[in-house]
Amino acid sequence: MAYDNYLEERINRALTEKRVPYLAKKMMGGLCYMVDEKMCVGIVKNYLMCRVGEEEYATCLEKEGCQPMDFTGRPMKGYVFVAPEALDSDEALSYWIQLCIEYNPKAKASKKK
Repeated sequence: MAYDNYLEERINRALTEKRVPYLAKKMMGGLCYMVDEKMCVGIVKNYLMCRVGEEEYATCLEKEGCQPMDFTGRPMKGYVFVAPEALDSDEALSYWIQLCIEYNPKAKASKKK
């Protein structure tokens, strides 16, 4: 499954400007950005995947272009998708990335296999 390469470039630039060390990994048919070995933000097709946490989840869903992250038939708690039209400006993209970065220290890492 392909993902939006232009969005990839924009996320890379935003994380670099924010001086956030990250690792980009291909997974879930898209691209996932790991911060402190935890999923932080990503791209699925042309949608931004954001790990915002359960506390911010309802507030995020009120924002235009935001919807539950649901590609398995069941929404994932604390994760949202943001539509491309809601990410037209660098400021909009930066807002969502910053939200994910702020949640990251509270997020639990996946269990190592």
